[in-house]
Amino acid sequence: MIFIIIAAVIFTLDFLIKRQIDKKRSLGQESRILKGRIILRKYYNKGIMLDALSRWPRMVQILCGSMLVILCGIFFALLREKGSRGLKLGVALILGGGASNLADRLTKGHVVDYFSFKSRFPVLQRIVFNISDLFIFLGALLTLLFRKK
Repeated sequence: MIFIIIAAVIFTLDFLIKRQIDKKRSLGQESRILKGRIILRKYYNKGIMLDALSRWPRMVQILCGSMLVILCGIFFALLREKGSRGLKLGVALILGGGASNLADRLTKGHVVDYFSFKSRFPVLQRIVFNISDLFIFLGALLTLLFRKK
């Protein structure tokens, strides 16, 4: 049950942040926080990571939705097993973040991204994330670490 709650909290947290960003910021508007280490900026990502496949938003919706359905099946099968807490946590993080981004894609036609990391490399500084992206990445790492062999 705790893993379902974790996924729901991630979904809700990112949903609320995205709603605030959409209401209060203009596209491209920037501000810096944490001594300039984090750059807040609203960006609409119509594709997947780094705007890949942005010319085919419907395909992105189908692809991401299909992956999420498959992952849900795996998640609920895992929940029935004893142990595997690290793997369950990893999949829960991916599901919470993935569901939030998919909800954006289905309702808005794009994902709302809203922060970047300061970098001495301009190309890295232009990459814009949302909290869901970080949870998806962390979940993928945990899933790899705790996968069944």
